[in-house]
Amino acid sequence: MKKHTSPELPGEGDTDYARYMRLDTLLSLQRHPDDMVHRDELLFQVVHQSSELWLKLAVAEIDEAAVLVGKDDLPGAELLLGRASLAIRLVTDQLDMFRYLKPADFEAMKPALGNGSGAESPGWRDAQKASRRLGLAFQAHLREREIDPATLYPGVATDSAYRLAEAMIEWDEQVALWRVRHYTIAIRIGGHGMIGTPNSPADWLAKLIDYRFFPELWQLRVLGGHAGA
Repeated sequence: MKKHTSPELPGEGDTDYARYMRLDTLLSLQRHPDDMVHRDELLFQVVHQSSELWLKLAVAEIDEAAVLVGKDDLPGAELLLGRASLAIRLVTDQLDMFRYLKPADFEAMKPALGNGSGAESPGWRDAQKASRRLGLAFQAHLREREIDPATLYPGVATDSAYRLAEAMIEWDEQVALWRVRHYTIAIRIGGHGMIGTPNSPADWLAKLIDYRFFPELWQLRVLGGHAGA
């Protein structure tokens, strides 16, 4: 066993690990058991708080990818998009924790949530903004190099513009899969308003299922695939 050593980093905590990870702060961000109206508030907060952290990472990767596109480093941007897509996949996977949350449990938790809604997530709003910046950077790259977007598909694996376009599609798809999973979980819990009820969270999620950040790439991909068939 490794011998315990005195921490060298500044901050709170008995170890450098605790200080670097700021565990005292991180683990105090959830409601205290004495303040909870239902024990599953911890589950609810951990899933959403960790989602915001993964989204923070994903947005940072997308933003840097947009910068790299502007610098003509498409392979570097492609790599960062892969990391962002994996982050969203992890956000989606952890939604499975809500399978253990019954409608009655969620109903009991509602007083603690106030008027809060996932639609207010700053992480998802930032992801939308970052995706728009990336899309604009890619469009500018194609214009500056006089690349006709219609020629991207069918593509070849050695073409950096094609590979980046595919990475953008993958990012878009992972977000879309999250929307579908989020919608089905919302309906499963049953505390998100009737399907079709105007302005209900369930109705809002349903309308977003078909939304894409890069619809032109999806269309070009299908048209190019037909052309190459």
